[in-house]
Amino acid sequence: MIVGLTGGIGSGKSTVAKMFAEQNNVAIYIADKEAKELVNSSKTIKTKIIDEFGDKAYNKNILNREYISNIVFKNPEKLQKLNKIIHPEVRNHFLNFKKINVNKSYIVYEAAILFEAKADLLCDKIITVFTDKTTRLKRVMLRDDISKYEVENRMQNQWDESKKILLSNYVIWNDDLTKTQLQVKKIHNILTNNRKLI
Repeated sequence: MIVGLTGGIGSGKSTVAKMFAEQNNVAIYIADKEAKELVNSSKTIKTKIIDEFGDKAYNKNILNREYISNIVFKNPEKLQKLNKIIHPEVRNHFLNFKKINVNKSYIVYEAAILFEAKADLLCDKIITVFTDKTTRLKRVMLRDDISKYEVENRMQNQWDESKKILLSNYVIWNDDLTKTQLQVKKIHNILTNNRKLI
């Protein structure tokens, strides 16, 4: 079983993914992390990105993130083109990961843009992590050392939270870590039919 895990930027998806990783016999695939590695290791991705964004897109074979970010977060069309280059490679990488982890109780596929990238089609169940916008803004500004304007620009390129929630099987309200941990355990027990612990 593939369980999609998503949520808006700053919602705490990575924290929740770590909590699921602590559960018994669960594999975790962090799509954003794998994508960051693939943009530097995949010749296919490199060639396509350079064709689309020019030679400045890479600096000594490493993706020039600042250069790319300045383009795509102000231009939805360019962001869409970048995603079309990266997402098929991530999907193929995940399908291989799925084969390796076939004996796990389930696999958590964590992705910020799960729905936007149509990766929800790979999933049997979907969990959305929700946190209020003010908290999310503060978290990302602190984490990435960027302005409120820059965070809001990134938020605009993601689906609205209410839309994600409507399409999800489970919603984790991430405003208190102890309560979040309990929600993760409850969902894990449901997914593994371990109802004695619910």
